[in-house]
Amino acid sequence: MPPEVSHFRAPQITPSVQFSITAASGSSPKFCRAARRMKFSGKTLLPVLIFILSCLSILRLLKIAITTSHSTSPASALSSTLQQECSSPSECSEVTSNAPGVSRPHKSSANATLLTPKEFKLLSNLITRKAPCNLLVFGLQSQYLNLSSINAGGVTLFLEDDPYKISEIKADSNGTRIHKVKYQVPAKKAYSLLKHARGNPACAPSTSLLQQSTCKLALRNLPKEVYQLKWDVVVVDGPIGDGPEAPGRMSTIYTASMLARVGRTTDVVVHDVHRTVEKWFSWEFLCEENLVSAKGKFWNFRIPGQSNSTRFCSPETVRIE
Repeated sequence: MPPEVSHFRAPQITPSVQFSITAASGSSPKFCRAARRMKFSGKTLLPVLIFILSCLSILRLLKIAITTSHSTSPASALSSTLQQECSSPSECSEVTSNAPGVSRPHKSSANATLLTPKEFKLLSNLITRKAPCNLLVFGLQSQYLNLSSINAGGVTLFLEDDPYKISEIKADSNGTRIHKVKYQVPAKKAYSLLKHARGNPACAPSTSLLQQSTCKLALRNLPKEVYQLKWDVVVVDGPIGDGPEAPGRMSTIYTASMLARVGRTTDVVVHDVHRTVEKWFSWEFLCEENLVSAKGKFWNFRIPGQSNSTRFCSPETVRIE
């Protein structure tokens, strides 16, 4: 039995086990210090990483800004804006169809942009106050024929470039005339034409002979009576101007402003002023100071005639938005 007791007491490994535990517990401070050093290093690296990522983001933004400033001109921005101004998929498809070499589907008067009741009322009230008068309309649609009825005894002249619309709408006998004209300058040329007009004395309002004008905005091949008559009301709703490649209204707005200034006091009414070209050229050549009323997409400017001014507008009122 004693050997068994002796064998039973033999496990003197307890101190060894205790030593191991002690040793392990003795190494704990070093382990904690290492862990603390690792945590300290992580806290130091985090701001550095954030700083590096911020610098990379700033450099990327600068690169994009520089590239955009070199590649985007006002003309290309205008073209992009005109593309975005399509109000429906069908109108956007017509922008593509206006490109050279692509046949354009006819837009009948029924599908054309119709005037709202409030817009038509603005026009009809204006003609009623002035009738009988001389009324010139750039553009043609069935609603406008009602104006010629209101203007019985006066002269109503329509200028239209779409032969399909001319053949579709028949003039009545109330002194109404419809002439086919041609517009060749696309809307995407608006910005370059605006720069030309601002820097060319031939485009100044003091120039009285439109037919001999060298200004690129002047319409010189209209029917003779357009230049001979003094107009009481001029409506600008043509050409279509619904995309970059479509004929724009730059020349019709400019020509309307010139015709108004050589005659009596003339009301010039511009349609679709929510669009970039119509807005730019109305502010430039018809002037905010002459704006007397607005309804829907119509702006009505009242232009005093027989002006000898060399400027269209007061310098403080000219603006481009």
